Amino acid sequence: MNQKEKALAFAALHKKGDPVVLYNIWDAGSAKAVAEAGAKALATGSWSVAAAHGFGDGEKVPLAWLADIARLVVASTDLPVSIDFEGAYSDDAATGAANVSRILDVGAIGINFEDQIVGKGGVHPVEKQAERIRAIREMADRRGIPLFINARTDLFLQEGDESRHAGLVDEAIARGKAYAEAGASGFFVPWLVDEALIAKVCAASILPVNIMMRPAAPDLKTLARAGVSRVSYGPGPYRVMMEELKAAATEVYAPR
Repeated sequence: MNQKEKALAFAALHKKGDPVVLYNIWDAGSAKAVAEAGAKALATGSWSVAAAHGFGDGEKVPLAWLADIARLVVASTDLPVSIDFEGAYSDDAATGAANVSRILDVGAIGINFEDQIVGKGGVHPVEKQAERIRAIREMADRRGIPLFINARTDLFLQEGDESRHAGLVDEAIARGKAYAEAGASGFFVPWLVDEALIAKVCAASILPVNIMMRPAAPDLKTLARAGVSRVSYGPGPYRVMMEELKAAATEVYAPR
């Protein structure tokens, strides 16, 4: 498949009630391993990519490096590849779109694009985030690539008290609607784990909804029943691998 065909195939994987599962990767080696395990598409996680290359999360990986990592991942597989692009390395809409263009240059067909103000806390006003999404969509359209923009809201991620998540759902739904109108392809609500609240978001969203799998989250069958279209694992796979590596190394170096 060419890049456009991969983008269309990736979008088609997002089915309400039958979610595409993305076991997030961080480099070409992990991409090949997950592809060989039977994945239908691949997606990086920003935290994992940063940690694997000695950086902290939050756009600490230099943009040029991230583009190279994306290029190597895309070259390692025939599957569609989505890149976690955080806040597009700029608060400015035009600059962010130009930065995303560099990810298209290496053959990726999707991005995660978050509404938090990277490194400063809080989230962008919905109008500004919609403007940023619109700029990315217009850039991709000019290039003839149906880029899958997975618009992420950090409302739930930034609220550590899960008992308060119910009070954020209406705002999240409003943001999802605005992001859809601006040209987003999907709506990502990381850290939301309550089944009823997830179902409410899915019922109200015209975009396919992405949930992040974590220990407190419902299982895949429950998420499918709630209407989820995409399930991703975030930093979980990297952390699992690192714990196994550390355990094996500890055994090797244990006193005899």
